Amino acid sequence: MRAEKFVESYFDAWNDSDPEGVASHLAADGVYTDVPLNIRRTHDELIVTLNDFFASFPHRYEVIGDILSNGNTIALQYRVCPANGSRNKELSSYRGAEFMTLDGDAAVTITDYYDFPMKVQKDKYAKSGLRRRQMQEYKQQLEEIMVSQQVYLQPNLTLPALAQAVGCSVNHLSQVINAGFDMSFFDYLNSHRIDYARGLLSEIDGSSGAILKIAFTVGFNSNSAFYAAFKKHVGMTPAQYRKMRMTECA
Repeated sequence: MRAEKFVESYFDAWNDSDPEGVASHLAADGVYTDVPLNIRRTHDELIVTLNDFFASFPHRYEVIGDILSNGNTIALQYRVCPANGSRNKELSSYRGAEFMTLDGDAAVTITDYYDFPMKVQKDKYAKSGLRRRQMQEYKQQLEEIMVSQQVYLQPNLTLPALAQAVGCSVNHLSQVINAGFDMSFFDYLNSHRIDYARGLLSEIDGSSGAILKIAFTVGFNSNSAFYAAFKKHVGMTPAQYRKMRMTECA
């Protein structure tokens, strides 16, 4: 798919307020990165977030200038304006830029930079209906499930499945993780997996086996994804961490 067609389809979905349409432009393992909020979102997380966003902040989106492409990368600038007929006086126009990396007809990464009005950022959960006390209860219940049931070890765990386990809506669980832990679902899940992996890598007798085996044991679907997440959370590779722990215990 040519860059222009991909971008046109992508922004058509934004202008149609279609969360699933926007998310469909991500590959199955693709990640949308919201730079100002420092949050990474998977396909399912993006749908949840945009459901809330489109309901509260109706806008129109348009590309500014040329769409730059080089191989499988796309760069563009865009403008966002309040939708015609919007009665929300807090809405205002802003600009942004996106960088996309494609694999075939889908994006592996979409990185979004924008100058979003700060008041809107602060109030993005104002209409969610989730009270502070309820959030704390969901947050505690979520942690209890993660510890007692170790659901993070499931390689195909999704946000809707975890919300069902907690007993809340997908929107509310997304808010609990984003606002309560200051993480995306993606990073929250991986933080638990990496903590478990650190324990396996610290076993002196080596009974946990090869690093690839550990990656699959803790819920990752590939060795590369495990290495990237481990280095992000720990600051070193799994092999370096295992070597360090063996040296400490020698």
